[in-house]
Amino acid sequence: MTIAYRFAAAFALSLLLSLVLILPASAASVLSQFLPEESAAELAPGADSFGPIRDDMPIAPVLKGGETIGWAFVTSDFVGTTGYSGKPIHTLVAVGPDAKVLGVKLVKHSEPIVLIGIPDAKMRALAADYAGLDLVAEAAAGGSAHDLNIISGATVTVMVIDDSIVRSGLQVARALGLGGLSVEAESTGPQYEINADAEPVDSWAEAEGDGTVRKLSLTVGEINEAFDAHPDTRASQRPINEPPEASFIDMHAALVSLPTIGQPLLGPAEYANLESWLEEGDSALLIVGSGIYSFKGSGYVRGGIFDRIQLVQGDVSVRFHDKQHRRASVAPADAPEFKEMDLFRIPADSGFDPTQPFRIQLLVQRDVAAIEKAFLTFDLDYRLPERYLTELAPVPPTPEVAAAQDAAKTDESTAQAQLWKRIWDGKKPQIIVLTAMLTVLTGAFFFQEYLTRSERAVYWFRMSFLTVTLVVLGWMWNAQLSVVNIMALANSLATGFSWQAFLLDPLTFILWFAVAAALIFWGRGAYCGWLCPFGALQELLNQIGRRLGIPQYTLPWGLHERLWPVKYMIFLGLFGVSLASLDYAERLAEVEPFKTAIILKFVRAWPFVVYAVGLLMAGLFVERFYCRYLCPLGAGLAIPARIRMFDWLKRYKECGNPCQTCANECFVQAIHPTGEINPNECLNCMHCQVLYHSHTKCPVVIKRDKRRASLAKPPMPDLSPREGLSNHPNMQHKGA
Repeated sequence: MTIAYRFAAAFALSLLLSLVLILPASAASVLSQFLPEESAAELAPGADSFGPIRDDMPIAPVLKGGETIGWAFVTSDFVGTTGYSGKPIHTLVAVGPDAKVLGVKLVKHSEPIVLIGIPDAKMRALAADYAGLDLVAEAAAGGSAHDLNIISGATVTVMVIDDSIVRSGLQVARALGLGGLSVEAESTGPQYEINADAEPVDSWAEAEGDGTVRKLSLTVGEINEAFDAHPDTRASQRPINEPPEASFIDMHAALVSLPTIGQPLLGPAEYANLESWLEEGDSALLIVGSGIYSFKGSGYVRGGIFDRIQLVQGDVSVRFHDKQHRRASVAPADAPEFKEMDLFRIPADSGFDPTQPFRIQLLVQRDVAAIEKAFLTFDLDYRLPERYLTELAPVPPTPEVAAAQDAAKTDESTAQAQLWKRIWDGKKPQIIVLTAMLTVLTGAFFFQEYLTRSERAVYWFRMSFLTVTLVVLGWMWNAQLSVVNIMALANSLATGFSWQAFLLDPLTFILWFAVAAALIFWGRGAYCGWLCPFGALQELLNQIGRRLGIPQYTLPWGLHERLWPVKYMIFLGLFGVSLASLDYAERLAEVEPFKTAIILKFVRAWPFVVYAVGLLMAGLFVERFYCRYLCPLGAGLAIPARIRMFDWLKRYKECGNPCQTCANECFVQAIHPTGEINPNECLNCMHCQVLYHSHTKCPVVIKRDKRRASLAKPPMPDLSPREGLSNHPNMQHKGA
């Protein structure tokens, strides 16, 4: 077998592995993944089975005695359901012929905010309460005909679930014609385009007067009265202790992406900055406010999502993230003083139409207990004044166009593509930083021959890189790979592959492709030794411990090599369980402390924290204890790492016999006493290559240096009398 053939085969295998490793067991639709494991009777009363999933859309009939009593679907097949975790929240919904929801089941989520202390059963009960929701009424009220039941501590998660059930339910009801709803109902009424020749306003007063700027004003008295009528009677017991006429909030809004509105309200310079920020098709909303209540709150600081405001337009709901936000200022001299002035970008692919009316929904909360809140919503309605609009003549769509529109609304691939593109666009800074980190690390590996000539340079490069890995990739961005990704291999092979699901998490996408390339060139050490946040945490703590004088222990070689297989047994056990039940295997995967130490930053139930801290404590005395003996992710990567095509670590023939310097100094004991480096255990820390070049530690280099020094030294002149010259006349004369 030629080197080229081996390289091509290895690359193909590695690429295939990378594709299946990252997938959360997805098929052409999310419904096909979850439906076989669900009970129709639990979802819809009286049902006994599900029918086959339709070919044209991811919807399955709900059957009772062979008769269709409703249709089941998963919300994430139709709308974006990304929550705090950056991953979809999958909710199974059944809707009946009258467009009323028969039942709802929360089937899967990855929300860390829920895991912190809110029981999963409470979230599932909240989702189940949507049974009976009337989608016809929701269509008429723009999705606000029901009361929103918020759980304190999980505001954004609940809102994502609520939004996904209503919007996906309306899409399905319209596509199937349930309850008299139809797709055509969405486009009734006059259609408009923006009038670019409209005259701009001259002042803030004029903008408020003609409706260019709309306002929502609430007094303390009005808020207290509203909470007095709240179903939770505790809300009325904690009124705001301010005069009733005091301003609770004065919130103003304007659609400033229109030049004739944005330029006079923001000023030329600020509007120019806005134009450079927006991409083609984007819109922008200016929201300013004063009063004792903030429309921004502080949730966006913690989770990156503004949980007190959202834009609603028909079935479209836009919740703003911190990447869609900028601080602003207003230009008119007669503008009031505002405590908060902010710009929010509305993405072009959100479905928002600036020519149609919309509303900004404000969530008002009040503490009713130590960790419980009561909630109310108020709407700021907005519509562009007629002078900014030009009415279009109605053009009835041709049958072909209507069919294409129908297909577009129910095409799961299109919806998912918009979702992942929006996610990637929102994570551009993270993608740039991760790409830069991978580029730097790749350069260090390729040019390690030069880097490792300085022990100090290698040490500080490594410590700096591991710090960025822990703080940025781990604690800030939660880019921690897991054995759960590998356990999805069997499911993904059985149910099919979806590029859309593959792209939903850009950092995971990039990291797994980096792992795939690294398996060919360097083995598993590129990730485990440099890019794993929990591995970085262990090593950095060990370095601190060394400086504090904590003793280090090296296990006897015989015991050490017998503990190696433990992590492989853990991995194979988890993998075997995943073939029967991926959900159960994911629960067993808590053997990984990654979720506790990295994702949740130790804010979790005490048994998980004790376990994670215990592993870190062990690592203070035996460096990388968890990586060496327990990590199933490392074991899962080590198996395909055998395909690596290159050996970058240089060795001398004296290594191992008689020299044991590298073996003694390898901090994970990846070097056998006979001198061979075990690629399954090596973390590519480069320390053995530092020793390879060391003029003070490596016996081979020291011996070579001595030999070169002896060859380079000039010979000393011999000044002693030579034998046989005693009868020379000059010698005799000198002696005389």
